[in-house]
Amino acid sequence: MFAPVLLLLVTLCAQGANGEETLETKRHGHVSVVIVGGTGDLARKYLWQGFFQLYANQVSSGHSFSFYGGGLTPADKANLVFFEILKAVSCAKDVSEQRCAVLKEQFLRLAQYRQLKTDEDYKDLTKHIEQKLQQEGLEEAGRLFYLSVPAFAYADIAEKVNSSCRPSSGVWLRVVLEKPFGHDLVSAQVLASQLGTSLKDDEMYRIDHYLGKQVVSKILPFRKENEKFLDPIWNKHHIERVEIVLKETLDAKGRIPFYDQYGVIRDVLQNHLTEVMTLLTMRPPKNLSSSEEALQNKLKIFAHLLPLGKHQAVVGQYQNYNKEVRNELNKTQDYLSSTPTFAAVLAHVDTAQYDGVPILLLSGKMLDERVGYARVLFKNEVFCVQSHHSVHCKPRQIIFHFGHGSLQYPAILVSKNLFKPVQTDPQWKEVTEHKDVSVLDLPLSDYYVHAPKVQKEAYAELIAHIFAGRKNNFISSENLLASWVLWTPLLDSLAVTFPRIYPGGAVNGNLLDLRVKGKGLSYSNEGVVIIKNDNRGGLSADGYQVMQGKYRSADMVSAWAEELVEKLAADIQDAAEAAVREGGVFHLAVSGGSTPVALFHKLVLDHFSFPWRDTHVWMVDERCVPLTESDSNFRSVHDHLLHHVKIPYYNIHPMPVQLHQRLCVEEDGGADLYEKELRSLVNGSSFHFVLLGVGYDGHTASLFPGGQAASQGESLVVLTESPAKPHQRMSLSLSAINRAHKVAILVMGKGKHALVTQMSRVKDDPNKYPVTAVRPKNGSLVWYLDYEALLG
Repeated sequence: MFAPVLLLLVTLCAQGANGEETLETKRHGHVSVVIVGGTGDLARKYLWQGFFQLYANQVSSGHSFSFYGGGLTPADKANLVFFEILKAVSCAKDVSEQRCAVLKEQFLRLAQYRQLKTDEDYKDLTKHIEQKLQQEGLEEAGRLFYLSVPAFAYADIAEKVNSSCRPSSGVWLRVVLEKPFGHDLVSAQVLASQLGTSLKDDEMYRIDHYLGKQVVSKILPFRKENEKFLDPIWNKHHIERVEIVLKETLDAKGRIPFYDQYGVIRDVLQNHLTEVMTLLTMRPPKNLSSSEEALQNKLKIFAHLLPLGKHQAVVGQYQNYNKEVRNELNKTQDYLSSTPTFAAVLAHVDTAQYDGVPILLLSGKMLDERVGYARVLFKNEVFCVQSHHSVHCKPRQIIFHFGHGSLQYPAILVSKNLFKPVQTDPQWKEVTEHKDVSVLDLPLSDYYVHAPKVQKEAYAELIAHIFAGRKNNFISSENLLASWVLWTPLLDSLAVTFPRIYPGGAVNGNLLDLRVKGKGLSYSNEGVVIIKNDNRGGLSADGYQVMQGKYRSADMVSAWAEELVEKLAADIQDAAEAAVREGGVFHLAVSGGSTPVALFHKLVLDHFSFPWRDTHVWMVDERCVPLTESDSNFRSVHDHLLHHVKIPYYNIHPMPVQLHQRLCVEEDGGADLYEKELRSLVNGSSFHFVLLGVGYDGHTASLFPGGQAASQGESLVVLTESPAKPHQRMSLSLSAINRAHKVAILVMGKGKHALVTQMSRVKDDPNKYPVTAVRPKNGSLVWYLDYEALLG
């Protein structure tokens, strides 16, 4: 399979000053590169191109190479795909067409696909490598394994590499790991422990491709080169704030199986943006090539970061995300994911240097532009009375621009009213010809601009560093765990937070604008504006409001989902406080299912003064299943609400659907028992507040079409039959519902738009549409419709 490879003799290069290998590695010889997951998406897009570039750059360095694409598929089925991927690699612009053709031909001849599934497969790979070395008389320099596979497979593959593919003494082994490195602190610790049984820490290269971006890797050298300008102003007395931003215009389609488990914080903030934050705030190491000194300085920053809690973060989700989740994960129409696709987090470093300086980390999908940057904004002591366009009155800032956006190339921009930066790196240049481009609302001509002479892809840069044994731009175990210590409490606190829904793109308007107040972060338009009987406002993202009007001749409230839920939660609390003031007790009847989950979360997290000790919680309806099962409505209410609030256990009233070890047997009298309890505790059997939903067929509670909902007489609790499994239900009757002081019907989601439209036109018909018979006799009915349900 292999043709003889070219082995050129060159002189050995000296080690770097700190003992680490330089790009011309100290040991020459043969290097075997194995990409496990070699036909996957990452390998196809970036890795093989990166390794081809490494080969092209090292072909005359005294090294020879073999490349292996590993996977679970047998070789006879994967070979064609594998070589089609390799044929797509390209040469640098400065390589001639003829030279490029030769390099590509050599690269293809040095590569082969191998099935890597069992221990025997890895043993066979080792035998193959050793036979090749012996046959061609090559000295082995090292083996590089790149694990481009899901994280759950790392430990098993690492064990196989250790037991079957570890090279002999004196030959280096490097194993590259792609993020995610765990899901939280515990899982990261477990993964680190598992990998530690097979690999030494200096053999592992945890890759964060952001650290390979040219501008990111330039942050510390830039600070070092310009320390005479920066040292006096790189502190709380001069820095107004720091922003680290990664905005995307794409959605999550095609990545949902991964993305819905991780979300934007785990995907971007915990790793990419956190690493940039540490580079901006850490003390630059005296020796920039010392990975150990850089690590220790990073760890000092982690030690001084203030804890992150829910008051330091806001989250959002673009409105079509749930539709994509249901499509890609085969979920039902009522499935609701709370995974955030947008997040902004406010961090603070509690040191004398940075005390009080807000550091904003922000990322999201379906935003107005694709751009990434880190901005250090400085205070401006100058106030221009008349010449507002003077350069002295403009923002004073340094922007590390990662690329895209209005400025298509990576660059470092320094405001001309700050200082003229020093640039000593021969691979960078000053850009003096400025096109008509603005960066963060200032024309490019207002900045000193420095950019790389040649743009390089991040993975190619990091692959070159792995080959050279440089660990500066990789994540150590201590670094990783310190990051998870910071982020895990925040992720836990946000687990029961429902994200703000935003439409996506430019129409987001000011919906995601932020307010920094003290050490807290919130949406700037958090306040709810009520517009009574006004059908004009509230429908656009830049003027989003809660509007009130009429629906089916009853009161209606409509808003974006998050604001609607907040309004309903506030209304329930108002009703609770009024009832407790008047009679010392509040009786609330709630439905289960997924629709009210966001409401329950809102009541738990944001309504700390709710009078739970004086509240009785009743069930509107229940499926005839044990209350401990996931299908139980009570189980849902318990897990999302009751478990998190201080409510006396004797104030909780689940429906008795299981008596004498039987489910909803009529002669057991479960419905009669619940009705008796209701009549004895609830004054006049009139709940203060009843929360209902409405099904696609017009049912409410467990009162279904054709079930003679209106013919139940004065019974308050009845057994019913559902067209869906489980068929048997227990439910409040219309008589019980219509005795309530206030009834709320909550309808959310675009999927309910057709129903809302239909219901707006039909007359009262309890047998066909039971919800139309909800008409409180001496109370009020309010429909709570989110914009998706109301407007589609």
